[in-house]
Amino acid sequence: MKTPLIIISVVVLVVVGWLLISNTGQHQNMNSNGNNTQTKSSTTVEKAPDFALQDYDGKTVKFTDFAGKPLVINSWAAWCPFCRKELVDFAAAQKEFGDDVAIVAIDRAESRETAKKYTDELGVTNLIFLLDPSDSFYQSIGGFSMPETIFVDRDGNIAERKRGPMEIKEIREKIQKLLSS
Repeated sequence: MKTPLIIISVVVLVVVGWLLISNTGQHQNMNSNGNNTQTKSSTTVEKAPDFALQDYDGKTVKFTDFAGKPLVINSWAAWCPFCRKELVDFAAAQKEFGDDVAIVAIDRAESRETAKKYTDELGVTNLIFLLDPSDSFYQSIGGFSMPETIFVDRDGNIAERKRGPMEIKEIREKIQKLLSS
C-alpha cells in the first residue's frame, strides 16, 4: 500500500523539479494571469525555423507554405500527459479563429501510427499534423519542456514562445495578440 504512494510522490517531485529547472535562466515575464511566458526581447527579432515535414498522408508541408499568415506551432508527443488536453484546446481555437491563423502540431519523433492513433482517440482532426521523425524542429527551437509552442507573426518572426502547457483561455489570448500585431 505504501509503495504506490511513494512512487507517486517521487514522480510528482521529479515533475515539479523538472518544471522549475526548465524555467531557470530564461528571459521570462509574468503575464497578467501569473503564467510564465518566455518572450522575445524588444531589440532582437528571431526568425522561426524553416521546416519541411510530412503530414499523416505523406504530403510534404513547408514553413514557407504559411508565408504571410500568423502561425501557431506546437511540439507534442503521445507520451506527454500535458499534450492531451492542449491538443483538444488547440483544435477548439482553430475552429474559433478559422482561416485567420494556422495551427500546426508537430509530433516529436514518433511513428505515424502512434501519432495518428493518439489524435484519432482525442477526436482532433482540424489541425495540421506533421511528423518529425528526427525531432529536428524541436531541436531547432531550442526545445526544453513539453509541450512547447511558438507563435509566429505574419513576417515569420517568433512573436512569443510558451514552454509548458496552456489552458484554452491563454491560447485564445496569445492568438488574439498575434492577430493584432
